Amino acid sequence: MAPSPLALLASGMMLAFVAAGTGAIVIQQGSSFSHPRRVGGPFTLADLDGKPVTQEDLKGKPTALFFGFTRCPEVCPTTLTTLSGALGTMGRDGDRLNVVFVTLDPARDTPETLRDYLTAFDPRIRALVGTPEQVARMADLYHVHSRRIPTKDGDYTLEHTASVELFDRTGKQVGEIGYNEDEKSALAKLITLAFPGQCHPGGGVSLWDGAADGTCKAS
Repeated sequence: MAPSPLALLASGMMLAFVAAGTGAIVIQQGSSFSHPRRVGGPFTLADLDGKPVTQEDLKGKPTALFFGFTRCPEVCPTTLTTLSGALGTMGRDGDRLNVVFVTLDPARDTPETLRDYLTAFDPRIRALVGTPEQVARMADLYHVHSRRIPTKDGDYTLEHTASVELFDRTGKQVGEIGYNEDEKSALAKLITLAFPGQCHPGGGVSLWDGAADGTCKAS
């Protein structure tokens, strides 16, 4: 059985991380969304086998949600590597989380493309696909910006929000992991998400700012 995250943190183990530049990131502006005071809502996408997935399917477990695309040069592989490292460090305790990657590029990111892309990361990271309209609706509900940028070769890339959004088991947003956030902080947030209210070395973690606030309850 894999060791618990508490023991792993106590021993000073750290998740894998890839250093990269900032890439193309769009800062969130809440007022530009249809529901600026609420993050999340009803959506319908599909998994890579074509099975419908809705917001209800993610409830029951806390969720780490990231939007990106497979041709993303830096932000997406860096973030997915960070999440993979955290899941590997958590071992079986990582099974307590939904970790979901939603493509913002449905025209190019087919299920086959995504399946091949995700072989480089932890197998517990799920990918979801949808029509452009379905993806745009979900991105709006989850306050994710995306903008197509033409490239010199006639192709395009995407600017997009780069944070990982964190939700409790009821679907309520409780925090986020910022792009290039310190790996210890990112891991601590995922452990706190998986084990809400439990203490780990260093004290309680605020999911919003990563600060030790001492408010957790001993397990």
